[in-house]
Amino acid sequence: MPKTTKVKKKVTKTKAKVSKPKTKAAAKPKAVAKAPIKISKTYIPKDTEKYMCEKHKVFFRMRLTEWKKDLVKANNEALYYGSMDDNSISADVVDQASSYTDKNVEMKAINRQIKLISEIDKALARIREGIYGYCLDTAEPIGLKRLIARPVAKYTIAAQEKHEKNEKVHADD
Repeated sequence: MPKTTKVKKKVTKTKAKVSKPKTKAAAKPKAVAKAPIKISKTYIPKDTEKYMCEKHKVFFRMRLTEWKKDLVKANNEALYYGSMDDNSISADVVDQASSYTDKNVEMKAINRQIKLISEIDKALARIREGIYGYCLDTAEPIGLKRLIARPVAKYTIAAQEKHEKNEKVHADD
């Protein structure tokens, strides 16, 4: 019988190369970017919607931004036109006193508006942080009606009354 030789086949296993991500960002699965929510100019938040949903946040952000823009414009106009009307050089003492009083009242109004702009900025920051619409003392919802009436509200009505009572007590000291 003829000799048969067995030929061994060399089997090589190839390993699939797994490329490792070079950065941490590439390791994370890509999150689907949400498109910004658009609401109409006539939209008004409703109690039937989830409290402080994205629509509510967009509504209040737009409202606060528009309010701030109007206040800044009014302040700039008041400062520009107020400086042009100067009766303090007048020889009449009554005109000088009247001009001084008018400027004083105008500056107090501008200072109040500057404080309000600061409050608007803080409210916008609370929207970014996700705590807008909730009382800073109790963490309870402030309520849509109150926020629509006063978008810079930080406290529920009960907490606001408590703060005002404390301010009154300390002011009497």
